[in-house]
Amino acid sequence: MQLFAQRFLFSAFLLAFSALGHAEGQVHIYNWNDYFAEDTLSGFQARTGIRPVLDVYDANEILEAKLLAGASGYDLIFPTAHPFASRHLQAGLYQPLDKTKLPGLDKLDPAIMTSLAGMDPGNAHLVPYMWGTSGLGLNPDKVKAALGEDAPMDTWALIFDPEKAAKLAGCGISLLDDPTEVFSAALAYLGKDPNSLAPADLDAAAELIKAAHPHVRYFHSSQYISDLANGSLCVAHGYSGDVLQARERADEADKGVKVVYRIPREGAALWTDVMAIPKDAPNPEAAHALIAYLLDPKVIAAVSDYVYYANPNLAATPLIEAELREDPEIYPPAEVRARLFVPSERSERELRTLNRLWTRLKANR
Repeated sequence: MQLFAQRFLFSAFLLAFSALGHAEGQVHIYNWNDYFAEDTLSGFQARTGIRPVLDVYDANEILEAKLLAGASGYDLIFPTAHPFASRHLQAGLYQPLDKTKLPGLDKLDPAIMTSLAGMDPGNAHLVPYMWGTSGLGLNPDKVKAALGEDAPMDTWALIFDPEKAAKLAGCGISLLDDPTEVFSAALAYLGKDPNSLAPADLDAAAELIKAAHPHVRYFHSSQYISDLANGSLCVAHGYSGDVLQARERADEADKGVKVVYRIPREGAALWTDVMAIPKDAPNPEAAHALIAYLLDPKVIAAVSDYVYYANPNLAATPLIEAELREDPEIYPPAEVRARLFVPSERSERELRTLNRLWTRLKANR
């Protein structure tokens, strides 16, 4: 019996050691949908021997809920900097980076690093991944068919002007399922501070969204990509790179569907998505290895080529396809960037207020 017990304990030790070794050879990633190139993760595994395990989400709120619940099991996450990563930092949800393991940080755009340092002193926890804008994805042929050949393509009026929205409802309008994004767009259209939380401003924006609601087909933060590509929508509030991915899919399908992205003249959100390691990450070493891999200019240039988002790696810019590098909707010129705004921080109380309004609006109450 004693010999059996010894053998059992030894077998259990070997099993536990094997499982531990397997876990150390993995990196668990939580990222936005379609936010790597097709060969990004396979290339990482080939270079490092670490096996990536990827889960995806399509809203910062989903990621945040998992982080706040604790023990998410993720080693590397990709939140939007303002206001989400900022709030996570205040809550102590990230662990500091070991910059000695991250060669290539010096290649990152100083302006972006400085903007992040405002919430993350010394850039101690966050590494920028991609940046872009939130604007309008359009099927110009269908918009012109509904509104006339001279229809404006660069205005939030396509969603928030009831007369225009009523005419476009038949070909399909969608809004992001994100209260911060939608309220800021409505406020910008009204000529107000897009970050305003003044009750009168929020009420005005809510009335505007409520008036648009009957003409909106759905609220979703990723479905519009395929629906723009196949012609099921003609106006979508969406992220720049997502809309440009839809344009690429439409071109590849070659069925006569045209898709364009426009930054509204009234203003639009400028955002940066970042890489961060959760405080309770099971394998922070592997997370550092993946960040280092994504700091390689060739690697991140290939990601930009695939996802149609600008990246902050200055050494990667010459490596990006010229069509993307020179596209003003991806890398906006100075006069357009002057109209962009960065979403501001929100307290827990302010977020609850916004979310209550949003829940009622989506339910059309």
